[in-house]
Amino acid sequence: MSENAARCLGNMFQRISIAINAEKDRLSELDGAIGDADHGITMSLGFMAVNAELAKLDPAQALPSEIFAVAASAFLDAVGASTGPLYATAFRRASQALKTDESLSPACQAMIVDEMRAGIQQRGKGQRGDKTMLDAWIPAAEAALDARTRSLDAAGMWSAILEAAEDGANSTSSMVAARGRAARLGQRSLGHIDPGAASAVTILRAMRDTFAEERAGILSSRA
Repeated sequence: MSENAARCLGNMFQRISIAINAEKDRLSELDGAIGDADHGITMSLGFMAVNAELAKLDPAQALPSEIFAVAASAFLDAVGASTGPLYATAFRRASQALKTDESLSPACQAMIVDEMRAGIQQRGKGQRGDKTMLDAWIPAAEAALDARTRSLDAAGMWSAILEAAEDGANSTSSMVAARGRAARLGQRSLGHIDPGAASAVTILRAMRDTFAEERAGILSSRA
């Protein structure tokens, strides 16, 4: 099971990288309105570095927790900006949590989302309403935990996660930035979606698609 789980997470990071690269120009354009116009480039470089390091692993020998640990180090090495430590901490939190459950069950997937949220919040000290990526990650994690409590299946859980993340990201356009470079703009940050929240949605969507594909493959093999 660990081999399949490790391979699934490797596929997940590949899918995230492809999705971020496709959104790179849009993310940088969003960042240009309130930041340094490099968010898309930074995120793309970070996930490319992650995949380069993961390519060196043998899925047959790797545990899911190790996939996230490697991703944390690679992302931090590639991205020196504030985003680097935030996602590195998110991946490390997920790695530690996976040591207690390497199954990638729906409950485990919910745990991953919440631990990533916790890592970002732990490192950045932010809250919902600060106009940051947490405005997508916090509601996404809440939706994940609520779905786990209600024993929703994976499809229902990820539908709730994505809806919450998208609503959260869109809500940042009506916020005044309280953290990061955008905070220097004050009221001028109004009317712009936070690029970090937008990229969080892209990451979560790629995660959902990966787990959905994995689930479909398992069901097909049983037919």
